[in-house]
Amino acid sequence: MGGPFWIRKDEGAWSIPKGELQNGEDPLSAARREFYEETGFEVAGEFISLSSIKQSGGKKVFGFALEGDCDPGKMKSNTFELEWPPHSGRKQLFPEADRAEWFSYEDAMHKIVKGQQEFLSQLNSLLMNEPNEVS
Repeated sequence: MGGPFWIRKDEGAWSIPKGELQNGEDPLSAARREFYEETGFEVAGEFISLSSIKQSGGKKVFGFALEGDCDPGKMKSNTFELEWPPHSGRKQLFPEADRAEWFSYEDAMHKIVKGQQEFLSQLNSLLMNEPNEVS
């Protein structure tokens, strides 16, 4: 996650790109839009729909997975404006997502915010149950 609250945080501080549904927008379209806004990468292909989760704050989050390859070093996030430091009257721009990286399943479970670990568990279960392709 980006912004001044998450700087220098690592374990339990990573998140999937997410945001609010716009009027009449379906969850997959919103996920594709948010992924582009927060990473600069457009994605297309055969998406895997994961079961939605409710985070501790009550927000319902839809998750999708897609096999692909993006270079984390080329990530470019949109920005938001925030008064920082608080009550200073000074506004600054911050990236919505400050970095991206590929992780193993085990490492990702330690890195992602606790409320989104279920997405990783769901995807791992689905992938482990797929039959192996024979060449």
